[in-house]
Parts: sequence; C-alpha cells; structure tokens
Amino acid sequence: SKPLTIWDSKTENGYIKRILDDEAKSLAMEIRGTNVATSYISAPALPCKSLGVKLPFLTIVVKNLNKLFSFEIQILDDRNQLRRFRSSNYQSQTRITNFMVSMPLALNFGWNQVQLNLADFTRRAYGTNYIETVRVTVNANCRLRNVYFSDRLYTDDEKPQSYKFIHKEDKESKREKTTNVKFNEGNDESVRPSSPVSVKDTASTSAVAKSSEEILPEF
Repeated sequence: SKPLTIWDSKTENGYIKRILDDEAKSLAMEIRGTNVATSYISAPALPCKSLGVKLPFLTIVVKNLNKLFSFEIQILDDRNQLRRFRSSNYQSQTRITNFMVSMPLALNFGWNQVQLNLADFTRRAYGTNYIETVRVTVNANCRLRNVYFSDRLYTDDEKPQSYKFIHKEDKESKREKTTNVKFNEGNDESVRPSSPVSVKDTASTSAVAKSSEEILPEF
C-alpha cells in the first residue's frame, strides 16, 4: 500500500506517481522528468546509510517509455570500497573507472525484466568480491513494477504471483522480455583499475543499444 516507504524521492520538472498500467494489469510507479539526474527514487531513505542486502542478483521490472532512463547500484566489496554500477539507454559504450562502471542498456518496447549479477560484475570490473548492496537509485523516465534481490535467477513458475511479469492468462498471447545487463567487450572507454578486467558482449533479445553523447551528472 506504501511502495515508497523505504525510498527517498526527488522531482524537478517532473513527477513520481502510482498508476494502473493496462498492459501489466497492475499498479506501477511512474517516474518522469526532463532531466534524469533530478527526478529519481533512491533506497534506503535517509538517515539509513545502507540497504545491507547481501543477495547478489538484482531484478528490475521496468517499462520502456522511449525516453532517457538510467538506474544505479552502489555496492560494498571485500576491500571495504564503495563501487557504483550505472546503466543507461543513452550511452553506447562501457566506461570503467576505479569506483564507477557505466554500461549501456538496451530495452525492448514495453515492459522489460532487467537482471544483474552484481557478484559477477564486481569480480570482472575490480577483481574483488561482492559483499552487499548499499543503495539503489532509479532515475526518470520509466514505469516500475518490481525491484527485488534474490540468491539466484528464478523462472517465472518459481516466483510468487506478485513477482511475475506476465499474468497466467496472458502467457499465450504475450512474451516476457528479459535483458541481462553485461559488459561490452572491445567497446570500453576505460580508466582501468589495477586489478584485471574481463568483459563480455552485451546480449539482449531483438534490442539495439542507443547512442548518445549525454553523460549523466554525478549525484
């Protein structure tokens, strides 16, 4: 009943509101703004400093609104360093610095299920081990249905009804679209850390990453 209980929110030239989505047949949170950096939700809400979630798989069920969109995950590794993974649909190449990985995000039309293996990302980018997720930030422009962590990737049949993207009665006429965010090989513009970095091709069903020179400002 109060989906933003543990989230802080900010809007500037935009809005955040709960709406009924006809395609998903459920309520969704819509985040809109003229600037992705100034309209967002972020968990945990202050003064709490960390989510403390140790499960390594993050799933976000999000609707593509054909506008600029990004989200960011802040994690803690076994070197006691805070690292950030940012994914957006307005950049075409992966960039790696000592504390930030920026990755392209290719979304299909309509609803998508975006899945991230944070333990694998941390190991490949920094050569360290994932300890926990500290913060999740979802920026404009999108509709959100679910944001959750798990110990592994689950099939739709294994999930509770409220976590399923497609309702049972719609399975014959609709198909769930899943995007596994990965690093781009050979297209990284990186200031590489001292630890080895291994990267793989981005894979997304019938989706093409969009190119843009706009870079999301730091929070």
